[in-house]
Amino acid sequence: MERSPAEAALTTPVPETAPSPSIGRALGPARRRLWLALLAAAALATAGAMAWWMRKPPRSFVTVPVALGDVARSIVATGTVNPVVTVQVGTYVSGPIQSISCDYNTQVKAGQLCAKIDPRPYQEALDEAKASLATARAQLHKDQASLVYAKINYERDSGLRKTGVVSQDTLDNDKSTYDQAVAQVALDEATIEQRQAALDAAQVNLDYTNIVSPVNGTVVSRNVDVGQTVAASFQTPTLFLIAKDLTKMQVDTNVSESDVGAAQVGQKARFTVEAFPHKTFEGQVVQVRRAPITVQNVVTYDVVIGVDNPELLLFPGMTANARIIVAERSGVPIVPMQALRFDPRGLRAGDEAGASSKHDGQRVWVLRDGRPAPVKVNVGIDDGTRVEIVGDSPAVGEPVIVEQSGGGGAQREGAPQTRSPFRL
Repeated sequence: MERSPAEAALTTPVPETAPSPSIGRALGPARRRLWLALLAAAALATAGAMAWWMRKPPRSFVTVPVALGDVARSIVATGTVNPVVTVQVGTYVSGPIQSISCDYNTQVKAGQLCAKIDPRPYQEALDEAKASLATARAQLHKDQASLVYAKINYERDSGLRKTGVVSQDTLDNDKSTYDQAVAQVALDEATIEQRQAALDAAQVNLDYTNIVSPVNGTVVSRNVDVGQTVAASFQTPTLFLIAKDLTKMQVDTNVSESDVGAAQVGQKARFTVEAFPHKTFEGQVVQVRRAPITVQNVVTYDVVIGVDNPELLLFPGMTANARIIVAERSGVPIVPMQALRFDPRGLRAGDEAGASSKHDGQRVWVLRDGRPAPVKVNVGIDDGTRVEIVGDSPAVGEPVIVEQSGGGGAQREGAPQTRSPFRL
């Protein structure tokens, strides 16, 4: 089928211009070398990055040097500050308070008047007892006179009976009258003693209307006011609380039954109170009471600590945080207790540290030549944070590992700490 000249012109391909053979030969090898160089550089960069990413960082430890210091094992307890002797001043009689002459913190002497109850009812009772005693004494004088007459009459009739002037019946009647007079005098004397006792009781009740201090001391509390009526019944009401001597105080501590076995009389004790948190008071155990104190099935015992209070800083009722010193050492090698619990787990089995981890007994790890090495130790007493090292190993000043650097590394007891890198 013949095509038209126009169609033939449209379908005829246009010849491409062929590249020069000399230029193709020059660019091919250079391009291949460039690509090979780029690929090699990328491979090296990737390998370096992987090596840097996967590399194992050096292990670092926190150390504390063995130092000389003081350590004490103690019993920790809480307690209350109290006066050694506290007197509760009450009342023996009832009635309204007429006057008060003692107030809080008043320094009182023994026998000093602190309050007075209205004495009028008791004064009336005293006057009545005096009148009754006077009546009894008058009755005694009357009966004594009757006794004298009965005795004279009996003796006279006894003489007349011998001469037969009076009968035997008259004499017997005189004898009976005389005996009755003797008995009446004895009864009057007993009545006088009874009335005297009633008078003394009335005087005692009247004296008890004066509320006086029984000791020299300081009024700690006052529980009444003028006009208030107090009633003395089966339990005497407490009007005043007087501390005998506030310069001598005691701390009543509650020691748990698991610790009380170590508490003994004479042990030193230290305590603080909230009012003076930065001041430490020192005392001594003066008593270990055996009476149990049970609160919600928890048994504690009262261990009494005596303490001097010359500056009167301690007030009755203050809460004390006490430490009873059971054992104490001074100037001995000490290390943190954390050093005994440290175990460098994760070291390779071929390392010295890993091979030595099967040692028996207590030990610490020290840095020697930049590597952790185990050292068996004999420990003494501890205070919960530090422990005594008995013996010469490790030496004073030798760094003891307490933890790895990732564990915090807080400063302990003011001892300098170092971090030592150790690459595995």
